[in-house]
Amino acid sequence: MIIAVPRERAPRERRVSLVPETVARLKKLDHRILIEEGAGVASGFSDQQYREVGGEIAPSNSQWVADADIVVIIQNTEFDLSSPYTSLKPGSMIVGMLAPLSAPPESFEVMLNNRLTAFSMDAIPRISRAQSMDVLSSMSTVAGYRAALIGAEQLPRFFPLLMTAAGTITPAHVLVLGAGVAGLQAIATTHRLGAVVQAFDTRPVVREQVESLGASFLTLEIQTQQTQDGYAQALAEDVHQQEINLLSKPVAGADVVITTALIPGKPAPILVTKEMVAQMRAGAVIVDLAAETGGNCELSQPGETVVTDNGVVIEAPLNIASQLAPHASQLYSRNVFNFLSHLFSLGLGQEGKELDFSDEIVARTMVLHDGQVSHEILANRMTQVRS
Repeated sequence: MIIAVPRERAPRERRVSLVPETVARLKKLDHRILIEEGAGVASGFSDQQYREVGGEIAPSNSQWVADADIVVIIQNTEFDLSSPYTSLKPGSMIVGMLAPLSAPPESFEVMLNNRLTAFSMDAIPRISRAQSMDVLSSMSTVAGYRAALIGAEQLPRFFPLLMTAAGTITPAHVLVLGAGVAGLQAIATTHRLGAVVQAFDTRPVVREQVESLGASFLTLEIQTQQTQDGYAQALAEDVHQQEINLLSKPVAGADVVITTALIPGKPAPILVTKEMVAQMRAGAVIVDLAAETGGNCELSQPGETVVTDNGVVIEAPLNIASQLAPHASQLYSRNVFNFLSHLFSLGLGQEGKELDFSDEIVARTMVLHDGQVSHEILANRMTQVRS
């Protein structure tokens, strides 16, 4: 099959969907790989590196993907009426983080009208046989690590305990709100840097994981169960307000607060209010990893750094995984390879054989097929826009 790798054009996007290592593996499976010129440069991968593993560098023009069977992307941002993807043949596949729960519904129109089949990597089910394809976990790992470094860089004091001839320096106190993949990586990294780490999550099931990484688990009388995909269930309004009240004191005592709470398809819940920020000491830092969906801190400005009147620094980075583009691309690329390998094992590309659409991974990730919307929530969103 012909697999195409375009250059990402979204703001702040430095990743590439397939790295040379993965291109070499796909070539061994007898696939032809087209890479748009300069696609990997921002991630540190030159056109020459792709050529050396058998990739073909294609010039940036409207027709370079016309013969592609599969186009692998990062973000769903390039599908407009002037995009080269209008030249894709019906039945071609798009694989990427298409965000069917949050991306503008109109961004799917060209794919739909051209009768393309679209698979969204951010809809991979969190089941054991799909772990190697889970791009959300991979990108959350990158985000959690980077958040810890941002906190350490912005905090105007040491992270670790230091015993010097001039006296003892006490360690910084870090509070991580949310113990999903990003939160756990933030805990592990800040602990390695020597901070005293405390973490809170409404799911009591994650307590053991938090403590295994060297942090203490903040016990509050707020609990919820997790969804089938591992996310915390949304709290009722009165319970959410109780959560905020109970978090006020731990937040006020922290030097760094890292927030990671997300609700798929909905705005991020507010965990740190402006009143809580006002009680924090000067020089304290908040790193808000939920900025993409509004933020967990009431004062966060997505994509910006805010310094409050009382000297608290609030970082709300967008597309934080792109800040570590080489390794983020490597992880994403491996996830994509494992996903494509799964599709090939189910019959994709085999003469006389159709893809098994009943497979759970296929069914959960396929959002468009043969001119139809196969993702229920996306279908409802597109209907609302059209009406």
